[in-house]
Amino acid sequence: MKRMFGYPLYLIYAYVAITAGCATPAKTTTVSASGGKYSEDLSVWRPKTEMPVTDVKNSQPVASGQREPAPYVEPKVAINKRLDTVLDSIDRINLSRRSVDGFTIQVYSGKREEALNTRRQLGSILPGITSEVQFTEPIFRVKAGKYYSRLDAQRDYVEIKKHFPAAIVIPDRIAIN
Repeated sequence: MKRMFGYPLYLIYAYVAITAGCATPAKTTTVSASGGKYSEDLSVWRPKTEMPVTDVKNSQPVASGQREPAPYVEPKVAINKRLDTVLDSIDRINLSRRSVDGFTIQVYSGKREEALNTRRQLGSILPGITSEVQFTEPIFRVKAGKYYSRLDAQRDYVEIKKHFPAAIVIPDRIAIN
């Protein structure tokens, strides 16, 4: 008769069989024949904890959802003073800036007379959009709107493109007032 750990081998086999039969319930798995959808019930593996919330003053349980806010505690290792100096320097840099990167819509680029006519047409067709004529030697450009992001410019660009097919969205510097 063979022995393992001082016990007969058949007793060890019986112990393993009994403990395997007493294992936690298996998860439920289903597969739909028509759609081939897979679902699995994993609720048996979720932890189940229920701790009553107690009121510190009266040592009485408090109804759920009615916790009192914790008192404010000042942090022992704070970087507030160092952070304030950095934020102040960033603020000074931002205040000294006169313009930011942005976008505008270029409606026309070419001769002076046609640029002025295009600006008049744009003002009559779309009066809500501000436009200006800029001269960059040797070309006159008609630019419409000032936008901080390309997405903001895209809304007006769709309307302008209907009347002026050569319009494009270009990066530009926007003056801060």
